[in-house]
Amino acid sequence: MGKKIIELKNIYKRYGDFTAIDGINLYFNEGEFLTLLGPSGCGKTTTLRVIGGFEQPDEGDVMFDGVRINDVPAHKRMLNTVFQKYALFTHLTVGQNIAFGPSIKKINPEQIQKDVKKYLKIVNLEGYEDRDISTLSGGQQQRVAIARALINKPKVLLLDEPLGALDLKLRKDMQDELKTMHKDLGITFIYVTHDQEEALTLSDTIVVMNNGKIQQIGTPVDIYNEPNNAFVAYFIGESNIISSTMVRDKVVRIDGVEFECVDKGFGQEMQVDVVVRPEDVILVSPDKSNLKGIVTLITFKGVHYEIWVEGPSFEWKVHSTMPKNIGDELGITVDPYNIHVMHHDPLNIPLEVPPADMGVPI
Repeated sequence: MGKKIIELKNIYKRYGDFTAIDGINLYFNEGEFLTLLGPSGCGKTTTLRVIGGFEQPDEGDVMFDGVRINDVPAHKRMLNTVFQKYALFTHLTVGQNIAFGPSIKKINPEQIQKDVKKYLKIVNLEGYEDRDISTLSGGQQQRVAIARALINKPKVLLLDEPLGALDLKLRKDMQDELKTMHKDLGITFIYVTHDQEEALTLSDTIVVMNNGKIQQIGTPVDIYNEPNNAFVAYFIGESNIISSTMVRDKVVRIDGVEFECVDKGFGQEMQVDVVVRPEDVILVSPDKSNLKGIVTLITFKGVHYEIWVEGPSFEWKVHSTMPKNIGDELGITVDPYNIHVMHHDPLNIPLEVPPADMGVPI
């Protein structure tokens, strides 16, 4: 990863009594694909707009290459934004849309045409220069919007839920294309989404946000396997989160049964929360585990069965390729390295949003 290119220092942004960004500190590396992830109202879009110059922070500094840019207008920043609704000019052709920015800057027309062809190739739309925008599919329009941003040769590309309007298959295809573009171009991508799978698929780094605060920063693997708190564990993928007792280092009591784990430093006989992903729960015959439960529900999900097993004090969600029957008694076990211990959280994680009539981006 390259050097630090953007830094947010103690940023606050308020809309009346609502705090959209609550004192965040964050930096972005050159060449990185970083995703701001969280539910509606968490502050991710406001953060992107502050970086882009579309919103002014109430407090704090936005730094670009070590220079404070709070007062630099959006069109003079070395970055471009791709919005969810694309904002294309329907009265212009594909080529004219892409050429719009360089034309405003009075760049040589021959150079503009060369660049238009170059970026149409990058987004896999060669030969589309003279097509009307209205004749394009949603995915093609999205690519035009990306090409229009890239032709300005930004150091940073901001993408605000750009795949949100696409159907599932097209969204998956565009995820692959975005990853390829990022790799080929080598510029910084800052991406906003509420889609956990999308963030895990695309990102070098994920920043999980809630209530205007950063909950965790890490690689997709770290975020998924080592969530900092209950909010992250619930928001990223599916989890069994169980109030448990840390007996001593590397031993935790779950549902009254002691399990070996790899965590330590929580003290002895301390209340903790344990995270176990559904795919990491192992179902065995009742005589092979001290923790037993009864199957209460089973649903076929295509690649696996989702099975609910009611234990002594907790209902376990299990993903398994082997079907079971409602009423079956089963043993439950988990490998030590698949048990993740966290400090106890009462699980009070409200998803705060501004009043509906405020009309503010969040």
